Amino acid sequence: MLVLDQTTTLVAAREAAAFGQSGGLGRSACSRSSSFASVSRAPVEATAVTRRQEGATGPTAGLRFRARFSFRAGARRCDGLRVAGVADSVSLVDVPETRYARSGDLQIAYQMMGEGPLDVALVSPYLSNIEMCWELPFFSRFLGRLSSFSRLILFDRRGSGMSDGIAGATPLEEQIDDVQAVIDAVGSEQPVLFSYAEGCGLTALFAASHPDLVRALVLVSPQPRLVAGPGYEWAPSVEQRAAFVQVIVETWGTDSPVNPLAVLVAGQDERLRRLMARLQRFAMSPAAAAASLAMIGETDVRDVLPSVQCPTLVLRLEHDTYLDERHSRYVAEHIPNARYAQVPGEGAFWLGEEDAVADEIQHFLTGARPPVVSDRVLATVLFTDIVGSTERAAELGDGAWRSLLERHDGLVREEVERHRGRFVKSLGDGALAVFDGPSRAISSATAIRDRVRHLALEIRAGLHTGECELLADDDVGGLAVHIGARVSGLAAPSEVLVSSTVRDLIVGSGQTLTDRGEHDLKGVPGPWRIFAVET
Repeated sequence: MLVLDQTTTLVAAREAAAFGQSGGLGRSACSRSSSFASVSRAPVEATAVTRRQEGATGPTAGLRFRARFSFRAGARRCDGLRVAGVADSVSLVDVPETRYARSGDLQIAYQMMGEGPLDVALVSPYLSNIEMCWELPFFSRFLGRLSSFSRLILFDRRGSGMSDGIAGATPLEEQIDDVQAVIDAVGSEQPVLFSYAEGCGLTALFAASHPDLVRALVLVSPQPRLVAGPGYEWAPSVEQRAAFVQVIVETWGTDSPVNPLAVLVAGQDERLRRLMARLQRFAMSPAAAAASLAMIGETDVRDVLPSVQCPTLVLRLEHDTYLDERHSRYVAEHIPNARYAQVPGEGAFWLGEEDAVADEIQHFLTGARPPVVSDRVLATVLFTDIVGSTERAAELGDGAWRSLLERHDGLVREEVERHRGRFVKSLGDGALAVFDGPSRAISSATAIRDRVRHLALEIRAGLHTGECELLADDDVGGLAVHIGARVSGLAAPSEVLVSSTVRDLIVGSGQTLTDRGEHDLKGVPGPWRIFAVET
């Protein structure tokens, strides 16, 4: 669901020059409840730094491109949907049900979630897949936030993702019918339309054509035109954009480090690059992408902007490393009474600032901001420790040991996330993770114990449930963390121990525990009864 843009040089098998392109109240019986559980927060960062583009022209010529994306992972429950921090397969995310709305002879795929007091319809750019997008952490978290105060409506534009049609074959004015078809199908009387990048063109065109049907517009980093033209001389030339499009098409669907979309979102994170490559493949073929990019390169909705009558918010990150600020300012200056706002942050669109951007949108639409999130949360803490790590490291040598630890950490992270937990950090010869439920934490611990045996490793684990303090860099602290570490230290090889607090919370879960008696935990008041997990 992204359109590529920005001047950069991707140094790998070849250098790819990337230049800055151009810039309700109705309810439905289908709406569902929306609720949030405690949210664990973890940092996942990707940074891509490239060399200066020699001899480049355009709005970002000579700039050193730097994309830094930081998002909070973990899991939250929203409208019956679990928004996962990082997912490697669709099985980790329970996506909303995909339905179809008829638009002429075509079927347009759409989804809904949340039941807030107004409808928000997301009009995507040319690249989208409403089922695949839930695997992307920056998307799933952001969509979850939007649905916390609205009924969120998603759909794939014709020729992309799950919808019918041929990509790049239909001008914007004919796609208006698709937006109308989805709005009618969900029974929305006056939705807010939200879009970003070049998707804002269709959004503005619909709002100007149907002023009575649109409650408001929210446009994030909009691009009314993608190439230079009269009054828009600072945008890239046709030739510059053609070179950029060629790179996109040549790397489409690959996790190559020169795939501009993959670098934009994932930097050097190979897992995220794979996810972005899958999104491209699931959205359309390289040929279809080429056709779409050719069509949107000729799009110019500047003359439409003065005809938009509804309240409009134009929003961008303060230090947007992807799109030139003049795209957004142009739109804000030409839509009557539009409000222009910048959210502190660095990156593209809302990447790394999902909550801040969603908060600004919520305030614009409802006049209210969400309550301040507490810096303390009830969580189950899991500590794991590799048995005999010192001896094993000496046996293997530094290089082989580091390689084994990387495989261990990847396995632990995978099992933690599969059980809806959050991998906080590696401890060198172990790991720290937190969960929103003790039973899932136990299942994760036993799964880790069993799987590391395939690496010829053995672990011990300890768990405790208590109030944790959310620290800087998404670390956790407090007495609960200290107790979890002490419980882990009591465990024998391959043993998973839990505190009495965990035992009390999992009654009826089917977990079998054996009493290991009372123990004094260093630095913790009073004796603590410890139990072993029997599996």
